Amino acid sequence: MRNPMRMMAATTLISEALVMFFAGLVAKDLSSLSTGTALGITCGLAVVCFVTAGLLRSRAGYVIGSVLQLAIFAVGIWVHTMLFLGVLFGALWIASLVIGSRLEREGAERWALHEAEQAKQERDGEFTEPA
Repeated sequence: MRNPMRMMAATTLISEALVMFFAGLVAKDLSSLSTGTALGITCGLAVVCFVTAGLLRSRAGYVIGSVLQLAIFAVGIWVHTMLFLGVLFGALWIASLVIGSRLEREGAERWALHEAEQAKQERDGEFTEPA
């Protein structure tokens, strides 16, 4: 069974990485930052998003992802359109964690119910192997 929270969080981070790259192209024109600095910051954030998506197998990946959301929001100090992206992806990140953990919990409950039913059938002699 796949981990729903990890899949949702990774999807958010990968999408965010792509948007960060393209936001850098806009940021270089809309901010007081030099072209190199604007592209360096946004491309750096994009790379960190990609790396963090790969780290989601451990709890550290989720912590880094949460800090990353704050960092992207903070970039809005220099590039005001990034405030919108920071809020948008921050909300998606929170939704990924909340909905993903709920899906994991529900899946575990369904699995436990299935296992209990299967054990009951085995005890009662009603168990048949699936074809």
